[in-house]
Amino acid sequence: MARVKRGVTAHAKHKKVLDAAKGFRGRRKNTIRTAKAAVDKSMQYAYRDRKNKKRTFRALWIQRINAAVRECGLTYSRFIDGMARAGIEVDRKVLSEMAIHDGAAFKAIVEKARAALPAAPEAAAA
Repeated sequence: MARVKRGVTAHAKHKKVLDAAKGFRGRRKNTIRTAKAAVDKSMQYAYRDRKNKKRTFRALWIQRINAAVRECGLTYSRFIDGMARAGIEVDRKVLSEMAIHDGAAFKAIVEKARAALPAAPEAAAA
């Protein structure tokens, strides 16, 4: 029985790792031992940051909405409460895009949300 030579398989596995390490600096891009460790760690970072990206963008949308709503004389939390009471179901991504690109439509939503809010207690006392 002929012996099995595994050079082809090993070379293919090494090539896959080194291709993934393309763009790394120093020995991390061309030495298989360090490249494998670097690629494994980079995959961990990629997995983690795919989850974190969702958080980051939601925070950005909220900041944009808050800035736009404050120009209309409301706070973010009061605006979201007013939208819920008015039955307006528009997600934060779309709201932030409207605030940037379509100010008139955004102001119309703000006015509907403001109308759905109960009267402010400090206004009733005055």
